Amino acid sequence: MGNGPRRERTADLQPTAFPSFGQALDDHIKENAMQPEQPETRENFVQKIRKIIFGAPKYIKDPQLFHKMSLIPVLAWVGLGADGLSSSAYGPEEAFRALGSHTYLAILLGLATALTVFIISAGYSRIIEHFPHGGGGYIVSTRMLGEKAGVVSGSALLVDYVLTITISVASCTDALFSYLPLHFHHFKVPFACFLIILLIVLNLRGVKESISIMVPIFMVFVATHILLLLDGIFTHSDRFAPLAQDFHSGLQQDMSSLGIFGILMLFFRAYSLGGGTYTGIEAVSNGIQIMREPRVKTGKRTMVYMATSLAFTAGVLFLCYALVGVMPVAGKTLNAVLADTLFADWPLGHTIAFITIFSEGALLLVAAQTGFVDGPRVMANMAVDSWLPHRFAALSERLTMHNGIVLMGLSAIGLLLYSHGSVSALVVMYSINVFVTFSLSQLGMSLFYIKRRHEDRQWKRHLNIHAIAFVLCLTILTITTYEKFTEGGWVTFLITTLVIIGCNQIRTHYLKVRQGMADLDETLLAFPTPGPANTAVPNPEERTAIQLVSSYSGFGINALFSILKNFPDTYKNLIFVSVAVIDSGSFKGADELEALEKSTAASLRNYVTLARRLGFAADQRMLVATDVVEGATTLCREISQEFPKSTVFTGQLTFGLEKFYHRILHNETAFAIQRRLQSDSLTTVILPIRVAL
Repeated sequence: MGNGPRRERTADLQPTAFPSFGQALDDHIKENAMQPEQPETRENFVQKIRKIIFGAPKYIKDPQLFHKMSLIPVLAWVGLGADGLSSSAYGPEEAFRALGSHTYLAILLGLATALTVFIISAGYSRIIEHFPHGGGGYIVSTRMLGEKAGVVSGSALLVDYVLTITISVASCTDALFSYLPLHFHHFKVPFACFLIILLIVLNLRGVKESISIMVPIFMVFVATHILLLLDGIFTHSDRFAPLAQDFHSGLQQDMSSLGIFGILMLFFRAYSLGGGTYTGIEAVSNGIQIMREPRVKTGKRTMVYMATSLAFTAGVLFLCYALVGVMPVAGKTLNAVLADTLFADWPLGHTIAFITIFSEGALLLVAAQTGFVDGPRVMANMAVDSWLPHRFAALSERLTMHNGIVLMGLSAIGLLLYSHGSVSALVVMYSINVFVTFSLSQLGMSLFYIKRRHEDRQWKRHLNIHAIAFVLCLTILTITTYEKFTEGGWVTFLITTLVIIGCNQIRTHYLKVRQGMADLDETLLAFPTPGPANTAVPNPEERTAIQLVSSYSGFGINALFSILKNFPDTYKNLIFVSVAVIDSGSFKGADELEALEKSTAASLRNYVTLARRLGFAADQRMLVATDVVEGATTLCREISQEFPKSTVFTGQLTFGLEKFYHRILHNETAFAIQRRLQSDSLTTVILPIRVAL
């Protein structure tokens, strides 16, 4: 940076004092600038390996990009519905175990579970209809209950999705290790960590790519479990009459010993502790952005697929547990015991049972995918609203939210190590946060229909669905918290509370910065420029200042005035450069991309108009990209070939007292661009723009 200005002053003075030397110097600069050192176009070994592992970059200008990346209902059912369906691997088991010796209640428990799935799913279908841009519970809570409720819902969702990954991988590992000797079980946690790392890599390649790989696993699960459940019903049809007798006698015995209140408490306790069955229902509404158009129709159809498959699987599992009389076996899940029992007399029965449980474990791995799909999207929505660092809204060149994916994966590994892979402990932590979000979402939708009562003739019917769903969710949340708070539930509350506190601190900082930027805008946007506009076309032979800008604001104008103040009478041309950055907020469809380009072009025109009124020959350049550093570097290289005597200027936000978190909350874009351009021998000057907090 220090050599840039000295070199330019020398170049300006030399032609007058030493004409021949000055002319030779200018010719030399021009010759070398017109033929800059080109970056290596061939991929080196590291780049090839990176491309193989993470996939090739997406072409943003592809008119079919959104269509190619979006999910049809079946793929959405796999990628988002798998979370709900896979919960049948641990939710019903936890509820059935909670019944203890009162297993006659399993039939009622199965009916109540299936009904609850449909009620909550109906509520989330309405969320898809009225909030079609995704975000689910976070958006509903923010819009209908206020920002404070929104950050609670969003924070709970984030912790929930980390737990989605953790519990799904832990349950997957349990299912797979059910068929291994007990002395191998101490490898569970390392194996689970390896699976999470594998999922991180898959998701960095792209959402659709990672889901497509998992479709065969999902289909094998569906086929084997339909076979398992139908076999359990039809081969034990003779057990229906004895089961009805067991129900009658068990109810009579408990009525005399526990009373009706005791039976209800026992039932609702088991019902609530099986709350893990409903986890994942909200995933479809959170991921609506990646649905194929028409999104609402695709999302609602996906919800039907998921609700029907989950209600059938969970409800019939309870029935099969009761019909077969499943008893816990050390080192095995109840579903593994059920499969072994039902397929014992089949040819190759052991192999079929193994494939069934293996597919269950593999589906749990697919379910972890939901955490990687929806978790970063919730983070991106919160980052756009300034609850989280803005970098979490950024997309990679493969159009994935890479920062969120990596953070979700590492957090899941941390929780896995903390819980030692215990599914029972994780289910408690998981269920609590799920129903915090469920309760707030259903309460928000109830308020939504109350406000629309004069516009929607069927508002009472819709309100009833959400009111019932709210009561059910709040009941499950209350009982689970009461029963399991001291057994690990407190950890969920502690983590979620810390996330909420952190979000509020981040938001407070961003609001202060925004106020400082607003003061700059108020001071500089109305700057008078009475002089006539310079309409001359920039001359490539003249000295040129390339200024990197974003929106038309006091920040960019301050940087422009800094150039004029620190380098008076040095530059004749001003080229304004802007990168229209595609982040999660703008990556919603072709219309949003077009609006982003128009907005960026309009801001650039304002800068050009200002510069011309200040007497400069000015022009603009723009590029659409997912990475501002890469895009800005590419543009500046191209401009430097057209204008050999050019210097790049960019602004950097600075504070009176630097804090450790400033680098996390405010990117180091200016320094990254400077490093890239200086490696190409392009002088780059960073202009400090101070904001008072």
